[in-house]
Amino acid sequence: MEFLSAIVGLVPCLYDYTSKHSVYIRDLKKNLQALSKDMNALNSLYEDVKERVEGAEQRQMRRRKEVGEWIHEAQDMVKEVEEILQRGDQEIQKRCLQGCCPRNCRSSYKIGKEVTEKLVAVSDLIGKGHFDVVAEMLPRPLVDELPMEETVGSELLYDRACRLLEDPQVGIMGLCGMGGVGKTTLLKKINNNFLTTSSRDFDVVIWVVVSKLFHDEEKIQQAIWNKLGIPRDTWEIRNTKEEKAAEILRVLKTKRFALLLDDIWERLDLLVDVGVPVPRPDAQNKSKIIFTTRSQDVCHQMKAHKSIEVTCLPSEAAWTLFRKEVGEETLNSHPHIPRLAKVVVEECKGLPLALVTLGRAMAGEKDPSNWDKVTQDLSKFPAKISGMEDRLFHRLKVSYDRLSDNVIKSCFIYCSLYPEDWEIGCEGVINLWIGEGFLGEVHDIHEARNHGHKIIQKLKHACLLESCGSRERRVAMHDVIRDMALWLYNEYGKEKKKNLVYNDVSRLKEAQEIAELKETEKLSLWGDNGEEFPETLLCPNLKTLIVNGCHKLKKFSSEFFQFMPLIKVLDLSGNNNLTELPIEIGKLVALRYLNLSYTKIRELPIELTNLKNLMTLLLNGMECLEIIPQELVSSLISLKMFSICRTKVSSGVEERLLRELESMNGISDIGITVCTTLSLNKVKSSHKLQRCLSDLQMDNCADVISLELSSTILKRLEHFRELVIINCNEFKDIKIEVEQEGTQKNVTLSSHIFARDQNHFLALRNVFIHDCPKLLNLTWLFFAPYLELLYVVNCESMEHVICYGVEENVDVFSRLKYLSLRRLPRLKSICQHSLLFPSLEIIGVYDCKRLRSLPFNFNPSSSNLKKIKGEGSWWNQLEWNDETIKHTFAPYFRVSKV
Repeated sequence: MEFLSAIVGLVPCLYDYTSKHSVYIRDLKKNLQALSKDMNALNSLYEDVKERVEGAEQRQMRRRKEVGEWIHEAQDMVKEVEEILQRGDQEIQKRCLQGCCPRNCRSSYKIGKEVTEKLVAVSDLIGKGHFDVVAEMLPRPLVDELPMEETVGSELLYDRACRLLEDPQVGIMGLCGMGGVGKTTLLKKINNNFLTTSSRDFDVVIWVVVSKLFHDEEKIQQAIWNKLGIPRDTWEIRNTKEEKAAEILRVLKTKRFALLLDDIWERLDLLVDVGVPVPRPDAQNKSKIIFTTRSQDVCHQMKAHKSIEVTCLPSEAAWTLFRKEVGEETLNSHPHIPRLAKVVVEECKGLPLALVTLGRAMAGEKDPSNWDKVTQDLSKFPAKISGMEDRLFHRLKVSYDRLSDNVIKSCFIYCSLYPEDWEIGCEGVINLWIGEGFLGEVHDIHEARNHGHKIIQKLKHACLLESCGSRERRVAMHDVIRDMALWLYNEYGKEKKKNLVYNDVSRLKEAQEIAELKETEKLSLWGDNGEEFPETLLCPNLKTLIVNGCHKLKKFSSEFFQFMPLIKVLDLSGNNNLTELPIEIGKLVALRYLNLSYTKIRELPIELTNLKNLMTLLLNGMECLEIIPQELVSSLISLKMFSICRTKVSSGVEERLLRELESMNGISDIGITVCTTLSLNKVKSSHKLQRCLSDLQMDNCADVISLELSSTILKRLEHFRELVIINCNEFKDIKIEVEQEGTQKNVTLSSHIFARDQNHFLALRNVFIHDCPKLLNLTWLFFAPYLELLYVVNCESMEHVICYGVEENVDVFSRLKYLSLRRLPRLKSICQHSLLFPSLEIIGVYDCKRLRSLPFNFNPSSSNLKKIKGEGSWWNQLEWNDETIKHTFAPYFRVSKV
């Protein structure tokens, strides 16, 4: 009965089986096998595509959208097919007649149809899955965050930089400072700030490290291209630098950008050579260029609209940074360590790179004896300390390497002969350079001096020297830069004997160091500790000896200079108890430079006549000097520079000395003190002395009432730099006589303004007037267009500095930088008209109670003015044309006492 039932049920199935849809049932098994095979192929393809995508994403690429959709489709397809294959297998297993006849035709038909459709779908999906490119480069973020540690002590500089970046008048900004001072850190902080609030102001922020690219414009272009995302095919067809510059310009012209250039060493023509449009200082173009450099010259060459000098950290911030690096656990491990750590911090003088290097070197060092050793090494051989050579000196050395020639390098290293924190007089060190021969074979001492001043400016602009004091007549060398210079001179630390700087005489008596002196080339001794000098020093290679400030030094033994046959430079200045020289000094026949200034030597030994190579002899401020042997000076046949300023000798010696100087052919630079009318007249009558005169001091000229100078004399005073008039009780005036149409007249400026055009006193830079009770005014300074410093003290009759004949807006004091007026009880005005003072930096007024106004006709915010110094009572009684003017100048006033 069951058999008949199966037969009856088979009839409609057989009908379906033979219909047009019977293929779904008939070919189910074959199709399942085909689907399984295709599914394996899809799985393999899926794994391949997935692996390629994951690899690309690890390279910071982004999967293409069609690839992502295909992967999702493949994942869904796998699940669907696995379920269909499972159902199909079950359907096959239910069949009878050896799998030929399904029990349920409708169910078998439905599954068969699904399998057939999935075969097509899987085949189509496999066909779509053969991708040439599965991922693309991610578009660069507007700002790349740069890794950096938390900063210490740079908040004020950072805030100032941010304010300048918001100023539409600042399109280009330079961050300038010495190596290791934190310029890059500040620039990174500015860059990362763009990640937050400021990024909305720019379409793109580009960071380029220039120094590592050696100023290769094409590599700078490559770095900018990487950030801009210019298509590779577009970029690579640009073969030349010019074509690439054009492409960069095309893109950047449409964007507001911020370009950050780290560590520039020379001018970059960003527009022509790189393709960067240079931002204008106006509100139309809001793009910015910010760069760091160690050279002030680069700031000027890059035409920075504003420059910020990045300076060393103040002491509190320096201590905070050092503590951060060394760690509290180390500092607290022994009660002596914090004190020693502060000594180390003090030696770093706020230089962040030095603080970080030493802090990391001392991290974990809990033995105070090792801290003691470090403090000693810092004062003697800092290169011995871990990290100082590789992480500090070599990085600072790049500034030295970039100096343009060996002359500048030698002059820089020479400054390390001065002790730490020493204020180096510019004129003094230039004279030493000349004596050493650094400035070549000197034929014109004035040209050599000008060359020396240019070198100082270059070293300042390279941030290897820094200005100090209020008058820019001195420079200083940062302690860490000085250590680096000593390391350089001593052949990168391999030789520690060539250049020795001692701060007390006792160091000479240490047996080991006396042995080192045999190889020493330059030796400087500063100060003393009461020890006596050794009887002799064995220094066969010594070429330079500087002994300064040894106040207990009274004399040298006769053998002291015996073993210094090569010495060229001998500076004994500033030893204010040195009373005599050994006659053996005459055996130093290689000597080119001798400075005895500010000693108490009474007599110059006649043996100095043997010094036929001597080019420079300085006898300034020798208050006890009485005897200069006759013809001693004139016998020095190589002498080019002679100065005896602030030294008063007898009138007979003074007049004889002037005659000797006049007779010398080779001399070209003379500084003298005159005390008599006879001596003054000798200077006025001698063409030779006038052409050589650089410094003149009139001291206690009791019989001199006025100084009359003709225009012909003034023309010969082409090197006259400094005038000092002191304790001249009868002196009233300087009268300038100018020639006009064959006549000679005393100038009254109101009627002869034309005389200014004759350009007298072109070299005069400094004027000091002390204790001249009858001096009425200094109106003659109208003829000194390049005057930089004016210092007037205790002139009780003076009512006006410039008193008549100067019309408003006439160019007076246009180069004056420093003006000091002290104890002038009758002074009423500096000038009757307002002046521009375009160069004025500091003015000091003390005990000038009748001076009720300042002749200022300028806006201090756009000038060079730094300070107005004086008593508070004087400032409060000043009269102003407008209260707003007073408020404008008020921030520059500093209460100060003499």
